[in-house]
Amino acid sequence: MNNEKEILVSLDVGTSEIKAIIGEVANDSLNVIGVGTAPSLGMKKGAIVDIDKTVQSIHSAVDQAERMVDMKIDRVVVGVNGNHVQLQNCHGVVAVSSEDREIEDEDIARVIDAAQVVSVPPEREIIDVIPKEFIVDGQDEITDPRGMIGVRLEMEGTIITCTKTVLHNTLRCVERAGLEVIDVCLQPLATGTAALSEDEKHLGVALMDVGGGSTTISVFKEGHLFGTAMIPVGGDNITKDLSVGLRTSTEEAESIKVEHGHAFYEDANEQETFSVNIIGSNQQETYNQVDISDMIEARMEEVYVMVAKELQRMGVQDLPGGFVLTGGSMNMPGVLELAQDVFSANLRLAVPDYLGVRDPKYTSGVGTLQFAYRNAKIQGKDIFPSVQNIGEPAKTAPKQPKVQKPKQKSQTQKQQSSKEKEETGFSKFIKAFFD
Repeated sequence: MNNEKEILVSLDVGTSEIKAIIGEVANDSLNVIGVGTAPSLGMKKGAIVDIDKTVQSIHSAVDQAERMVDMKIDRVVVGVNGNHVQLQNCHGVVAVSSEDREIEDEDIARVIDAAQVVSVPPEREIIDVIPKEFIVDGQDEITDPRGMIGVRLEMEGTIITCTKTVLHNTLRCVERAGLEVIDVCLQPLATGTAALSEDEKHLGVALMDVGGGSTTISVFKEGHLFGTAMIPVGGDNITKDLSVGLRTSTEEAESIKVEHGHAFYEDANEQETFSVNIIGSNQQETYNQVDISDMIEARMEEVYVMVAKELQRMGVQDLPGGFVLTGGSMNMPGVLELAQDVFSANLRLAVPDYLGVRDPKYTSGVGTLQFAYRNAKIQGKDIFPSVQNIGEPAKTAPKQPKVQKPKQKSQTQKQQSSKEKEETGFSKFIKAFFD
C-alpha cells in the first residue's frame, strides 16, 4: 500500500454543492488528480430531503470527476456530519495471539472489535472506532504497535455513532448512484486532518466549517476530537437575505454574493457598483458593495455569535490554538476581520494546498482522503482500488475474463459432477432392480 500508487475517491455530500475528489496516494503522500462538483438539489440544512435529486447531483459530480481523469469511479469514501453524531470513549484488551508474541494486523483488528463491545441504543449505529493510543504491556502513547513484541495489547479510543435513519439515507443515495461505499468518515475529524496542525490539536483549537446550509464546530484538545456540533445556518442564509433585500432572484443574489460580497462593513468599497434585475419587473437598480455588506455582516455576525454560544454549551473556555475557519462561505473577503472583531482570538483561514482544490470549500473532501488513508493504515482496512481505468481498453479488457473464467469452470465442474452422481445413482438402481 505504501510503495505503489493507489487511487482513492472522497464524496462530500453538502447542502449547496456535492464534491467528488480523486486522490492518488503514493509513499504516504497525497496528490489530487481529479475534481467534480455539482449543485446539491436534494439537501437542506445538511439533511437529505429528496433522494432522487440527491442521486442526480451525485451522478453529475462523479461524471465530471471521471471525465477529468478518464477513469470509472466504482468505490467512494463518504463523510457523515450533523448533530445526530455522538462520541463515546471505549477501551479494549486482548492477548497477543502469535507464538513469537509479535503484534500483527489480526491483533489490531481483535482489539478494535473488543473495544466495540458496548451498549448502543437500537436506533443508533457505530460508524467508526478511532484509536487514541495503543498500550503494549503497560507502555502507553503508542500510535502503531505493529511489529512490536508484547503479551497484552490494549487500545484507548473513541466510538462514533450516528442515527441509523440519517446514515442509511445517505448510503442509499450513494448506492443508487451506482457507487460502493468502502468507508464512512466523520467529517469534522476528516476536515481537521486537512485544516489543522498537530500543535494546534494539542494546544486546543476550534475548527469552524461554514458551508452552504450549516456550520460545523469541532473542538480538538490534547491531539484528539473533544466534541462537535452543527448549527443549521450558513452561506445560503446570506443569499436569501440578499435576495429579499435587493428584491432579486436567488440565483442572481448568489452570484452577487460571490462576485461583490464583503463581510466587514468598515472595509467595504463604495466605488464597487453593480446592477440588479428587480424580480417581477424589467427594471434594474444599481447598488454598491457597502449596501450589501451591511446585510452580509449582520448574518455572519449571527453565525459567529451562535458558534460562541455553542462552545459555551460544550464547556469550552480556553483555546490557546485559537480559531481556524474553513468551508465554502469563508471565501468571502472580510470574514476573518469580522471573526477577529467577535472572538478577539488567534484566527486563520485553512485552504488545501493542492493544485486544483485551493479553495476552502474543498477542505472537507481533501481531509476525507487523508483521514481515510491513515485510518485504514492503522486499522488494516482494505480500501483500494476505487477506480477502473477506462482510458486504456487494451489493458483493461483482459481483466474481466480472468476473474470470470474460474467461476465458469467451477460451474461446469459442478454440472459434470452432478451428472456423474445422477448416473451412478441410476446405475445402482438398475442393478438393485435386476438383483
